[in-house]
Amino acid sequence: MSEVTTTDLYEVTMALSYLREDMRAPATFSLFVRDLPPGRGFLVAAGLEPALDYLTRFRVGDADVEEFATALRRPVTDLAPLRGLSFDGEARAVPEGRLVFAGEPLLEVTAPLPQAQLVETYLLSLICHQTAVASKAARCVLAAGGRPLVDFSLRRTHGPEAGLQAARLCALVGFAGTSNVAASCRYGIPAAGTMAHSYVECFPSEERAFRAFARTHPGPVTFLVDTYDTGRGVATAARVLGDLGLAEGCAVRLDSGDLGALARRARARLDAAGLVDVRIIASGGLDEYAVDRLVREGAPIDAYAVGTKVGTASDAPYLDAAYKLVEYDGRPVMKLSSAKVTMPGPKQVFRGPGLRDVVGLANEEPPEGTEPLLRTVMRGGLRTEPPDTLAAARARFEADLASLPGKARHVEGPVAPVPAVSARLTALTSVVRNRVIGRTRTWP
Repeated sequence: MSEVTTTDLYEVTMALSYLREDMRAPATFSLFVRDLPPGRGFLVAAGLEPALDYLTRFRVGDADVEEFATALRRPVTDLAPLRGLSFDGEARAVPEGRLVFAGEPLLEVTAPLPQAQLVETYLLSLICHQTAVASKAARCVLAAGGRPLVDFSLRRTHGPEAGLQAARLCALVGFAGTSNVAASCRYGIPAAGTMAHSYVECFPSEERAFRAFARTHPGPVTFLVDTYDTGRGVATAARVLGDLGLAEGCAVRLDSGDLGALARRARARLDAAGLVDVRIIASGGLDEYAVDRLVREGAPIDAYAVGTKVGTASDAPYLDAAYKLVEYDGRPVMKLSSAKVTMPGPKQVFRGPGLRDVVGLANEEPPEGTEPLLRTVMRGGLRTEPPDTLAAARARFEADLASLPGKARHVEGPVAPVPAVSARLTALTSVVRNRVIGRTRTWP
């Protein structure tokens, strides 16, 4: 399947029309989130790196033209103007890891109109999904309060590629490891994993299973203790660990039931056996809400493995995002549809202390004490600098998170900051609105 043809059909029909009408002047499209999902105090910008890879590779080949023609049920010759089209424009974007809010552009693309139009769908798909998952994972980091988190999402994400993305995004916001071997190898994320209940069930007893596992893996081991009876499982694990002289780096994993109560009983039993260095890991349908409750209740859990609900961003699995034309051939444009009004012109986000943001025009001077968030990441269809690293993105995330206002950090009932709008952008919006209204006939 070609990345080029992974698009909505109307992108193709519009691009073809633009080419036939010789509408090739520069167009700027802005990708932004209109409103934050309920229960979100911020978003984490993510997906830019794969988006830049996509733009760099983008080129309509012969096979793509044939697929477009098939989809439109038209002769290949009709689609010939699209052949050879590649992206040679500019991109300005918020770097991965920065915190962003509603109405702020994450990415602005400026390119000849057919090019800028044809890449819309793929860019939205990449950036929206990854920003949603990264934001969910970041809330888990807040909830955990410094306790290690591990990504267990691969088996429940919406496909293997989404699982790979989830592992990368979790690492970006500070997770300690992933169960995903491919992600571990590709991105240098520590791999983490224990055993399944089926492993224990294959042996005549839990003790036989634990001893066999320890023989195969003589280093620190983690025993899954809730296949049958959790209390007995913990006791068996303690006995095996004690017999083998194992403690430091080892753990027991709780995967079901009342995790807080079970963790307290497990901690007491392990401590009584002299295994104070053996950790307790919790898993099983966890997300930031469950982790937050366990931490606030003082559950003696040392690390959390989160999967399904984070990898799918279960409570907010999509973003109300848009990729809207804001300027064509030097003319600012805007949309006036009810509840979907856009602001005209290429933009910049100016960030002040405490993540106080002002959305302004790209050619404005930054207000005193602020920094521009969007930076030029592509020019002439080529990256302006080497690919970003996870470490750099994580450092940006940690710096922004440390400055995030307290109310926006809440897991329950967060209050998101609302960016201000600059006087120049407000004035331009008024001028363009009046111009559009003046040339539009009133609906009878």
